[in-house]
Amino acid sequence: MSTSASDPRPPLALTLGDPAGIGPDLVAALSTDLARQPVVVIGDRQVLGERADLLGHFMVTAGWEPDLPLSPGRLNVWHTPVAKPVVAGKPDCANAESIMTCLERAAHGCQQGLFSGMVTAPLSKQVIIEAGYSDFTGHTEYLAGQAGVEQVVMMLVAGDLRVALATTHLPLRQVADAITGPRLEQVLRILHRDLSGHFAIAAPRILVLGLNPHAGEGGHLGDEELRIMTPVLDRLRASGLHLTGPVPADTAFNPDMLKDHDAVLAMYHDQGLPVLKYAGFGEAVNVTLGLPWIRTSVDHGTAFALAGTGQARSGSLQAALNLAMALRARSA
Repeated sequence: MSTSASDPRPPLALTLGDPAGIGPDLVAALSTDLARQPVVVIGDRQVLGERADLLGHFMVTAGWEPDLPLSPGRLNVWHTPVAKPVVAGKPDCANAESIMTCLERAAHGCQQGLFSGMVTAPLSKQVIIEAGYSDFTGHTEYLAGQAGVEQVVMMLVAGDLRVALATTHLPLRQVADAITGPRLEQVLRILHRDLSGHFAIAAPRILVLGLNPHAGEGGHLGDEELRIMTPVLDRLRASGLHLTGPVPADTAFNPDMLKDHDAVLAMYHDQGLPVLKYAGFGEAVNVTLGLPWIRTSVDHGTAFALAGTGQARSGSLQAALNLAMALRARSA
C-alpha cells in the first residue's frame, strides 16, 4: 500500500495497548504529530476520542481499513472495538480480546506488507493472562510466535546506550538453565546482524556480561562462564564477531568500558535493564530484534494510576516512534 507518491513505503502500525492504561493518553497527546506521519493507530476509536476529550486534546481522526489510503492531516485509526466501556485506570479482562486483536492485526499486517513495522503502547500481562491467555508472557514472545521465528532478542535503547537480553521474562530461578550454548550463540548472532543491518553499525562491538557475581570468579562463584559462555564467545570471535567478555556485570557499565562498545548483552532482565532505565527512563525504547519486521515499544508499563490524569509523559512513545521511523527509512 502506498502512503504517498513521495513515500511509497507502507505506514507503521501503532497499537493502543490496554485501553484503561496510559496508551490512549499518549496517543492523544501526540495526535497532532501522528496525523502528519505515515502511522495507523490500531484500537478503539471511541475510547481514543473519549480520552482526548477528558484530557483536553484536540484530535481529528479518520477511519482506516486495509486497502484504504491514509487521510492526510488526520489521525488514521483502524477501529478495533472493545467489549465493555472503558474507565481510565480500571482494567477489565473483558477487553483482553480486543487488546490481542490489535496485536494480531499489527503483526499480520507486517507479515503481509500492509505495514512496514509496528510500535506498541503498553499492555498488562496480568490482564491478558487472567482473561484466559495463559501462555502469554509478553509482547516480545507473542510477536515471535506470530512471526514463526525461534528466537528474538529484546534490546532497550537510551541515547547511545543499548542493552540486549539473553533471556527476558523468566523467574530468576530458571535463568541459569536457560543460558545454553546454542541459545547464547543464536542471541549473539541476531544482535550482531541487526546492529549491522538496522542500526548501520558496520562491525558491532558487543560487551557480554557474565551470569554470576564477578563473572564466576574463575569458577568459584558458578561455572557457567567457563563451561558455557567462554566456548561460545571464543567460537564466535574466531568467525569474526567483535565480542568482549564474559565480564562482571557490576563494573561493565562504567564509561570507559561502554565507550568501546556498541551494545551490552545482559544475561537476564534485571541484570541490565535497571542501569538502562536509570540512565533514560521515560525516554528509552524497547526494540525487538530477530523479527522480519520493525518493532519498537515504550520502556514502561500501563501506569493505570496515571491514566486519564494528564500526568503521563509521552517521551518514551515519541522516542519509539522516532526510532521506528528511522529504522523504516534505513530499510527502504
